[in-house]
Formats: sequence, C-alpha cells, structure tokens
Amino acid sequence: MEEEIDFSAFSPTDYRYSVAALREYLSDEAYVQYKAKVEAAVASVFEHRGILKSELCDEIVDAASKVTAEEVYEEEQHTKHDIRALVNVIRRRVSEEAKPFVHLSATSYDVVDTANALRYKDAVKHVIIPDMILLERAWLNLARREKDTLQIGRTHGQHAEPISFGFAIAQYVNRWGTQILQMQEATGNLVGKFSGAVGAYNATSLLFDDPEEFEREVLSLLNLKPAMVSTQIVPPEPMSDFVHTVICSFSVLANFCDDMRHLQRSEIGEVRERVDEGQVGSSTMPHKRNPISFEGVKSLWKKFMPQAITMHLDQISEHQRDLTNSASQRYIQELLVVFDYCVRKLGRITERLEVDSERMHANFALSKDNIIAEPLYILLSYFGHPNAHEYVRRKTVQAYKEHKSLREVVEHDNEVLAYIAKFTPEQKEKVFDAAKYTGLAAEKTDTVVSYWDDVFKGL
Repeated sequence: MEEEIDFSAFSPTDYRYSVAALREYLSDEAYVQYKAKVEAAVASVFEHRGILKSELCDEIVDAASKVTAEEVYEEEQHTKHDIRALVNVIRRRVSEEAKPFVHLSATSYDVVDTANALRYKDAVKHVIIPDMILLERAWLNLARREKDTLQIGRTHGQHAEPISFGFAIAQYVNRWGTQILQMQEATGNLVGKFSGAVGAYNATSLLFDDPEEFEREVLSLLNLKPAMVSTQIVPPEPMSDFVHTVICSFSVLANFCDDMRHLQRSEIGEVRERVDEGQVGSSTMPHKRNPISFEGVKSLWKKFMPQAITMHLDQISEHQRDLTNSASQRYIQELLVVFDYCVRKLGRITERLEVDSERMHANFALSKDNIIAEPLYILLSYFGHPNAHEYVRRKTVQAYKEHKSLREVVEHDNEVLAYIAKFTPEQKEKVFDAAKYTGLAAEKTDTVVSYWDDVFKGL
C-alpha cells in the first residue's frame, strides 16, 4: 500500500523524497517520543537508586510513552519552550506525588542532545546502513559482471587508456564500502549528556555524591556514552563529523551519477537506464530518453552538500552555549531522509542499468591507434631510447596528419627498429594490440570485489 501524500506540505522532502521507514526515527512525532524516552530513563535511574517509588516511576514511564507531538505542540503555544511543554504534558498524566520527579535536575539540552544522538544512531543502524549495504551489493554485482568488458578510460573528458567497465565500477565499490564503515564509526561517536545547564553537574550534585555516575546510568539505559566534558550542550564535533560523513557519502553518489550521466550522452551511449513502459522523456520531444534519475540525485546533492558549512558554523557556541545552532540543526533529519532516498534510488537504478558493451568497444576503437603511445614510449625508454617520449609525441602528430595509425608510422621506422626488436612477444602484443593493454583492470576488480564481499558478508 502506498503512503498517503500530504500535498499541503511545504517541503518536497515530505512527499517527493520521503522514506517511510525513517518516520519512526526522524519525524517530529518521533523526535517527541525520543525526548520522552530520555525523561523516562531519568525516572528509571531515580527508581533504581531508591529515590523514586517503583509505582511512581511506572507512572512517569507510562506517561512518557503516550505523549504525542500534537499535544506537546499545543502546550508549546503557551510555554514558548518545547522541552517545558513536553514536561508539562508528561506531568499532567501522573499523580501529584510523581510530578516533582519529571525532568528533575535536567536541563533542556540534556534531553535534546541525548535524544538527537539516539535517534540518529537508530536511523542509521536500522535503515540507512542496511540501504547503503544493498547499494554496495548492487555495485559489487555490476563490477563482477563487467570486469572483462572493455572500455576506454577517460581523463579530462578525453580518451586515455583502456580499462574494463567493471574496473570503473570497482572504484565506487571501494569508495562506498569505505563510507559505510565511516558512517558506522561516526554514529558510534555520537554522545549524550546529563550534566546540567552549564555542564558542571551543578543540579545533580545537589542530589548525588556521584553525579557523573548518575549521568552514565541514565545514558546506558539509552545505549549511549556521555561526553567526557560538556557545556549546556555536548561538544559539537561528533555531530559535525557525523553530518560531514553523510555529505561525503552523498558526494560519492553524486560522482557516480555524473559518470553514468555522461556515459548516457548520445555521442557516447555506453550505458542507459531501463525505462518503464509509458515513461515520458520530454514534453515536446517524444524520442528523448533522459538520464533523469542520475540528474535528480546530483541535484539533491547540490542542495544538501552546503549543509556541511552550516554544521561547521554550528561549532561556534558562545561561552557555555547560545541558541544559534538550534534552528539550523533541525534540518539534519531532512538531510538524512534525502540521502537515504538517493541511496535507495541508485540501488534500483543500478539493478536496471543496461550496459552496451558493443558501444563501449566501438568508442574504444576510435582511439585504439593512438592508445599505444604510452606503452610504446615506456618500452622504448626501458630498452634505452634516449628521448622516447618526444619521439612518440612527434610520431603521434605525424600519424594524425597522414591519417595513419601510430603503429604504421613507427613499425618500419629505422630509428626504433632495434629497440622494438628487444620487446618480448607479450610486450609487443600489448603495444600493438591496444585491447590487451588493460593492465590489471580485471584482476584488481576481482580483488576489490572479493574484499568488500567479505567485509559485508552476512550483514
């Protein structure tokens, strides 16, 4: 069943780029519930330490589990403070005896920073990392399948040396696998806090001789570790590093999309996305078959990549904190949703990607006569030619002017015959049959695929 679309929403993320599986972690409803979990954890530690009766703790935990975003938002219209609104809503649901223990000794950002760390970790662990691994597997399969498919390599947009298409994809397999591991590390470094309004445990020191242990107990119930030291907020670097990792991963997607988009150009035509029946490419040109999916991901990357700058700006918080990071960080969840949307989209596109090996070979053939310039120069130098690079450069120009292949120009040139005679049969084959000059492209593809296959096996 398709998710109902709210066309009254302001942001296209809410309907065009949404990921339903992330709502339980990143929606405003989820945000309220995660903050309520923190309040419940505090009550549970009070109960564990014998300060709060078991039945009163149960009241608070039960009340926290039933809080809705709607009632907190309504209360906030009166309090003008989101956390105090949450506290008031919880307090309304418990007895007079339990009320004093709701939010006792906490400051707002004990709750906010802890809830954010927890929900981002959960979203990454349960949805985003699994989706990233699915895309990695799709690229692994593509690289493995195309490891021997001849393709001309390109540098600066120009034909360079031959590789295989699988080798080109193996670059992304490796980059993406690395980003998955870095994403796991970055989320693992997210921390919480329960150190009070200036981070010095002023409030909890009134209640306990071991306020730092109290903090550890609260956070351990949420599977989080405390920051070594904090102000009113946790140190901003772990969250900044996390967002940077997301955007760095997004950049890998954008690079892949650029490559695939260029390979779909009419004059190149080496790959294409399989289209659905009835899919329209242009409102006025019925023949068009545009790379819209790859372009769409690139466009979304352009929108969200600058958020890295915002996160670095958010590292600046005056003294024990100011509020200049509050509104800007409310958009982190939007970045995560759109990023995961793109991960899922590219997973589907990769499965539908059609590779035209004949077109790849035809494009390679356009430059096969010149490709031998590098191996020829290397071997001439190796066997003693004093100025091999300049010699091959001149002969390349000559071949172009005379409309001949480079092989035709040099094969009977007395200046180099003695050197060519020293080439081994295998070296001659690689020099004079450019299709054989692919180096370790296939072997390296196998190595990369096997390595990352093992890393993610069973996940």
